[in-house]
Amino acid sequence: MQPERHIARLAERDLPPRATLRAAPAAPAVSREPERPCHDARLLTEGGNEAEIRLDGVRYVLRITRQGKLILTK
Repeated sequence: MQPERHIARLAERDLPPRATLRAAPAAPAVSREPERPCHDARLLTEGGNEAEIRLDGVRYVLRITRQGKLILTK
């Protein structure tokens, strides 16, 4: 028997049955990130363009730009 044939026959013998080669059904996606509070910037600014936010006694200003982007400054 030629070496290539012998290797091919061994490989065929070691393969699992075809039924087990099918992909398992995908598990449902599980979000690992904890839920976090969500705040609307327009509500925080009460319809204006700026809101003051305090953290540990430090004052920050949240500003909505004309382009609708947010800037947080100290």
